[in-house]
Amino acid sequence: MVDFKAMANKIWSVADLLRGDYKQSDYGKVILPMTVLRRLDCILAPTKQSVLDYLPKVEKLSDSAKDLTLNKVAKLNFHNRSKFDFAKIKADPANVAANLRNFINGFSAGAREIVEYFSFDDHISRMDDPHTDLLFKVVEEFEKIDLTNITTMEMGYVFEELIRKFAEISNETAGEHFTPREVIKLMVNLLFKSDNDILTKEGIVKTLYDPACGTGGMLSVAEEYLARLNPKAKLEVFGQEINPESYAICKSDMLIKGQNPANVKIGNTFTVDGLEGERFDYMLSNPPFGVDWKKAEKIIKAEAEKKGYAGRFGAGLPRINDGSLLFLQHMLAKMKPDGSRIGIVFNGSPLFTGQAGGGESDIRKWIIENDWLEAIIALPDQLFYNTGISTYIWILTNHKEKERKGKIQLVNANGAKDEENPAITENRFWQKMPRSLGNKRKEIPENGNGRGIGFITNIYCDFQENEFSKIYPNDFFGYWRVTVERPERDAKGKIVKGRNGEPKADSGLRDYENIPFLRKGDNGKLVKQTIAEYFEREVKPHVPDAWIDESKTKVGYEINFTKYFYEFKPLRSLDAIKTDILKLEEETLELEKQVLL
Repeated sequence: MVDFKAMANKIWSVADLLRGDYKQSDYGKVILPMTVLRRLDCILAPTKQSVLDYLPKVEKLSDSAKDLTLNKVAKLNFHNRSKFDFAKIKADPANVAANLRNFINGFSAGAREIVEYFSFDDHISRMDDPHTDLLFKVVEEFEKIDLTNITTMEMGYVFEELIRKFAEISNETAGEHFTPREVIKLMVNLLFKSDNDILTKEGIVKTLYDPACGTGGMLSVAEEYLARLNPKAKLEVFGQEINPESYAICKSDMLIKGQNPANVKIGNTFTVDGLEGERFDYMLSNPPFGVDWKKAEKIIKAEAEKKGYAGRFGAGLPRINDGSLLFLQHMLAKMKPDGSRIGIVFNGSPLFTGQAGGGESDIRKWIIENDWLEAIIALPDQLFYNTGISTYIWILTNHKEKERKGKIQLVNANGAKDEENPAITENRFWQKMPRSLGNKRKEIPENGNGRGIGFITNIYCDFQENEFSKIYPNDFFGYWRVTVERPERDAKGKIVKGRNGEPKADSGLRDYENIPFLRKGDNGKLVKQTIAEYFEREVKPHVPDAWIDESKTKVGYEINFTKYFYEFKPLRSLDAIKTDILKLEEETLELEKQVLL
């Protein structure tokens, strides 16, 4: 196995040549496309001469026919018919720019398009300075880097490490480009595990989609999982990405793996659905946390109003500064009628933000009342490169297993330390990294069933209640938001009545109550309740003159994750605190004596 960090560091070292000619924040504009070009060069090397030898035979064919024929000769989805490769470009220092352009133009259409998204031609001109020989030096250093015997998975790691480094020095958010691989592996486990019986059938073909695919990490890990589970299965992957460089890296990865690069689209998923009308078996995504959708507001609102539930955003629109739930609605619109499964990473906001009747609450209501939400897994904090906050994996499906119907499972895998034995949860869910990477200080180990990914997956699959797992009926998360009114009174304390003879409400005394659909009964089990029952029991005894304005009652849904796993710990006794203080005073006096002696 190739040490991808060492390889990334080796590539990164080439950036030292750019110092003085480029700002640090622009290093990636050279290093990333050069890495892609060198990778393609190495992959094509074994068949390059065969392609050149066959070239005279296809001279009269159209460009598309040439591509198809020469791809077969190259035994890949792409080829290069330029006489140049990195070694030959380096061998002619006086014509590096012309020869490098000839090399790039020699790629088949799909591969050439990938390079074009880096806008690299401008940088070839910029580095082609006879006084510095910068372009030659960069080509020379890359020619020394052998990217032949490195798997696509390892190459993905290399790209992610490079992007992280460039993001750090330019104060950008690396987390917008990719997700930590252990998080993806956990998501893939949760997504595929219950379908393992289906996925092991010979010749099975499934589709997977990521609407914010970045460099393609989720697609790659899912492919690897299925290939390991069933070598005779096929997973066709699809995606869309807004960042041109990430898009180009993802597409080059697909090209090398033999996937169809046309399955990955570029653009804003909200404004232009590049795969409109398509439906998928599986969907995975880590959309940017708290993404602002103001630029797409006009188009999104127009679709919501015009198409309603027939479109993507009929259930509701979240706040303008957090479009996370827009991504989820987009994915739900792409479920197959006979069953799809979705895994998506969110921060805590989509769980509870928004009051009853608001966009976020209405979206949750729609999802839960359709019985699509299967489970939510709380992850440890400090897992992501660009944020230290806690995150949550949502698992959704429109084809729940019988035992899960009408229920939602919550798994608490955040690894909060136990004060009495701090090693227990830390060793089950996460471990500290030897060295922090941005805000990432923790990682989820992959040490089998007793720890990390395997342990969390088993808790989910077992579908049993325990200290880490809670299972609730869908109604548990619903509530009525009611408006409680009290009468206006005159100076003498008498109730003021309106024209209809009914008491006039005093807006200054108006209050609100969130009344859960369910409550704990005398036997500790959840039972249904009505607004009237709650009002008589909880409100009337305190304000006998109050009433509910039923015209203002709204239904809401929220998931207060932390509350469900909260364990009350009694305060320490005063005697215990006093003993500790006296002990500290004694130790302090002893230290003072030692200092003064």
